[in-house]
Amino acid sequence: MKPLIFHNPNCGTSRNTLAIIKASGEEPEVVEYLKTPPTRDYLVELLAKMNLSPRELLRSKEPICKELGLDNASVSDDQLIDAMIAHPILINRPIVVTDKGAALCRPSERVFGLLDTPVSSFTKEDGEVIHHGQP
Repeated sequence: MKPLIFHNPNCGTSRNTLAIIKASGEEPEVVEYLKTPPTRDYLVELLAKMNLSPRELLRSKEPICKELGLDNASVSDDQLIDAMIAHPILINRPIVVTDKGAALCRPSERVFGLLDTPVSSFTKEDGEVIHHGQP
């Protein structure tokens, strides 16, 4: 399977992750999830593959998170998932899926572990150089 990235082109971390994938010789399937959000069932499947709770995937910095009261600990996982489907901006990104698994790639160098032949080093947009195999 070719890599799949749930991408937001306005996000530097997402752009860096996509660039690492391409620099590693892969041509991923790019899903701009704000335009084409995952289905509820697929989001639940992704959470399981990433071993994350909905709260761990929630982009809590978004103003709508507070507006909807999602920062309240009493909000259930199902309610969080429903909110993310209704408002995809609440889904943290980028999410990358490959044959090796799925991960929320924050920081972007987390993608190295999902690639068959990751590039040995990469220069991020901000000039930071990262190397495969370093924490």
